[in-house]
Amino acid sequence: MTTTPTRAATAPFEALAGVLRGDLITPDHDGYGQARAVYNAMIDRRPAAVARCRDAADVVACVRFAHEHGLEVAIRGGGHNAGGLGVWDGALVIDLSAMHSVTVDPANHTVRVDGGCTWADVDHATVAFGMATPSGFLSSTGVGGLTLGGGIGYLSRRFGLTVDNLLGADVVLADGSLVRADEHSNPDLYWALRGGGGNFGVVTSFTFRCHDIGENGVVVAGPVLYDLADAAEVMRWYRELLPSLPEELSGWISLMTVPPAPPFPEEIWGRKACGIVWCYTGPHDGADAALEPIRTHGTPLLVGVGPMPFNALQGAFDALYPAGLQWYWRADFFNEISDTAIEVHERFGERLPTGHSTMHLYPIDGAAARVPDDATAFAYRDGGWAGVIVGVDPDPANAEAITDWAKDYWEHLHPTSAGGAYVNFLMDEGTGRVRAAYRDNYDRLAQVKRRYDPDNFFHVNQNIEPAPAAG
Repeated sequence: MTTTPTRAATAPFEALAGVLRGDLITPDHDGYGQARAVYNAMIDRRPAAVARCRDAADVVACVRFAHEHGLEVAIRGGGHNAGGLGVWDGALVIDLSAMHSVTVDPANHTVRVDGGCTWADVDHATVAFGMATPSGFLSSTGVGGLTLGGGIGYLSRRFGLTVDNLLGADVVLADGSLVRADEHSNPDLYWALRGGGGNFGVVTSFTFRCHDIGENGVVVAGPVLYDLADAAEVMRWYRELLPSLPEELSGWISLMTVPPAPPFPEEIWGRKACGIVWCYTGPHDGADAALEPIRTHGTPLLVGVGPMPFNALQGAFDALYPAGLQWYWRADFFNEISDTAIEVHERFGERLPTGHSTMHLYPIDGAAARVPDDATAFAYRDGGWAGVIVGVDPDPANAEAITDWAKDYWEHLHPTSAGGAYVNFLMDEGTGRVRAAYRDNYDRLAQVKRRYDPDNFFHVNQNIEPAPAAG
């Protein structure tokens, strides 16, 4: 993420404000503090202006204005980005949050989604028709950021990653033009958008394939919690069980502190635990058979699995992780959950520094693992897990403690990893980590970057630098 000098202080923002349908917020506006705030409160940056775009024409105007005045740009969708890259000091922030229309086509099982939507917007619209498209694990997550990084979620074992269900996108390029990217139009850009992050343009709309799930959108899902003392045994059982399960059933595993609030029983509030959140999306008459090994294993503290609308599952943890907490993230992919890794998990699970801090392992299995590594920019299709360690707390006074815990945990765990990390979980970790996130796809991404953004105009991201010109 290189920075370049800008002329932000002298840019005539009044001219830009005059052509936008949306609002332009500069440091002298009352709403500036709120406009520059992002999900991770550890990020405190002061952009030159925030343009709350209302449509693609506003985005085009912002890109052209930034070019004309030598401004850096940062692109903000839902704002969850781990490194807070939706804002940047001295930049023009192109904020898509006011662009949140969703249009479902039930007959063709597709949904068109504006670039500023969250997954709550999408799920609200699709689950009404008994359908969903693969997404993540928090409904407050932005569609744009999650999709462009890959999109691992509850439906990935059955229907693939979010990018495997992306049919097309409308993109404002660095030259201010608006293009379509799909398998017929700009297919190289379409390939790169499916995992390559925000390197290639501003996506103003996405079109996704939808799938029928559960019964009229009702799935059988929920957490099963075990005492932390049982974590090693549960992890060994889980790593063997998961690949054998029907693809209608998926579950991600965590080390956590039981939240002190309903629906968790009061007698286990504040207790350190190993938890698995399960989701069964098949016909309900097959749920008991699929879930039998889960309901009968070990001595859980809680078995909270039952029928619920899919969008209720997606939003189940939103209240626990509202915007404005302090976050520090470290991550890796894992081909296996090895015994050595389990020993590290045990040790650092006992040292969870705050009630919000946690470790998650999300499976990349089934349909997601059957896609060839080079079919999309997302390259880790080995049938393993995407792991993330997050130190989280509301109090800025604890920022150092949660950061140190996450870094120390990662340093001990990293030798057991596959080498790279899910790009959506990266902080500012350098070009080597970005390259490792894409494996052999990196060089092709650099070529696509040279074609669509040769001057690296879009560089406030997990940056892929344009390949050098031939000759």
